[in-house]
Amino acid sequence: MTTSQNRDIIDHMLANLEAMTECDHASDLHHYLCNEDYFIIGSFRARQWIGDEAFSIIDKIKEYEESNFGEVTTDFSEPEKVANMYCYIKGEEILQQANTLQGKWDESLNRQDLQAIGEEIDAIPAHTLAP
Repeated sequence: MTTSQNRDIIDHMLANLEAMTECDHASDLHHYLCNEDYFIIGSFRARQWIGDEAFSIIDKIKEYEESNFGEVTTDFSEPEKVANMYCYIKGEEILQQANTLQGKWDESLNRQDLQAIGEEIDAIPAHTLAP
């Protein structure tokens, strides 16, 4: 993955975090940030964003879905679905690096917690995220 693609996902998550004032269950934060709103809308835009990384992204999705669900369900003929599923997977990896979230996994998050999580993920160098 390119640094700019990783940064796009981080920025998407930060925008969603900024809109939140609280989160009743910290374990649901990933869902709110990466699954309630589309990362990319439109096949053309998704195709442009995926670019030359299509096969790497597809491999990552296949590996994730087989490992977590026992089968692959993403329709790889739909670029929008591919880009959004990839954002979901990378979002999970990004949030694993947020120490504030890990320390409050079974608690609710207030605005200060959400801001701390935002600062932590914003500080992640996009080039260090695994492909």
